[in-house]
Amino acid sequence: MFINSSDSRHKLVGQSPQAHHVLRLIGKMGNCRWPALLLGETGTGKELVAREIHTRSQEGPFVIIDCSSMVGPLMESELFGHVKGAFTGAANAKQGLIEAANGGTAFFDEIGELPLDLQAKLLRVLQEKEFRPLGSLTTRRSDFRIIAATNRDLAKEVEKGAFRRDLYFRLNVISIHLAPLRDRKEDIPALINDFLSRAGGNHSLTAEVMEALLSYDWPGNVRELENCIQHMVAVNSGPLLHIADLPSALQNHLIQKKSQYLTAAAVSGAPPVEMEQAETAQAPEIPPAQGFPSVIPLMELERRAIVNALEYTKGDRAVAAHLLGIGRTTLYRKLKEYKLAG
Repeated sequence: MFINSSDSRHKLVGQSPQAHHVLRLIGKMGNCRWPALLLGETGTGKELVAREIHTRSQEGPFVIIDCSSMVGPLMESELFGHVKGAFTGAANAKQGLIEAANGGTAFFDEIGELPLDLQAKLLRVLQEKEFRPLGSLTTRRSDFRIIAATNRDLAKEVEKGAFRRDLYFRLNVISIHLAPLRDRKEDIPALINDFLSRAGGNHSLTAEVMEALLSYDWPGNVRELENCIQHMVAVNSGPLLHIADLPSALQNHLIQKKSQYLTAAAVSGAPPVEMEQAETAQAPEIPPAQGFPSVIPLMELERRAIVNALEYTKGDRAVAAHLLGIGRTTLYRKLKEYKLAG
């Protein structure tokens, strides 16, 4: 749903109901300075949503505070700054990220990683608009809008005692849930087109590649999809991208799916589907030889595989054709041949 263009401008892409809901909330939040909490898996575009909210308010700087990258005793210095001589190695005074965000927006990415002691200090800043740099005896002021993001369930973290309840309610004035890409696959074609246009070279996908991308669940979300397109463009020598250009994760996905369907078709214990009289006349039933198991005709195995594929994909013929390893035209012909079209 969300992408970052190469010229550092950000735009939102998506036609799914989830995307429209997020866009509506962003539009409302651009006119106020209430705290916002962005929830979602890694790679769903939380930072881009935060940037868009800030851009619409058109006030001050946008400061990113990555709580997962700040470790140990330097974390407090990164947030609140320090004065000269505050600790060993502090040869000069340093402005903290909290002060740098004054008048603008502080985006706390992965705020669930923030230690409890710093959560308490952050809460004071949000309430009193003031803080004290490390080693300083005087307070300073900083008034900013806070947008926090996390891939954790903060409500559960509160119950476990890993996150302050008062800070949670302070942040959770407006919450936006960013759905994973697997739950809004209708956004995939638009995202792919945008990634391809920014890659240059007039690249395009074969129908089989598009079907493969639509059948994958994207555990890394939009970020993984973007990396996939970049990989395909990098390894392909021409403008048309093929199945062979897919990264290994997608290749393994296709192999696994195809294997599952072939196995299901071969070992299916379901009774054979009744064949048409014309087919029966062309291939009369031959009783099995004594002592040998019954043999299922290849045509019947093929028919079962098609039926199973359509049931699994809930009637999506494009995805079913891809999983069966055949083209869509071939699948349509087989549907008519086996009297399955309708």
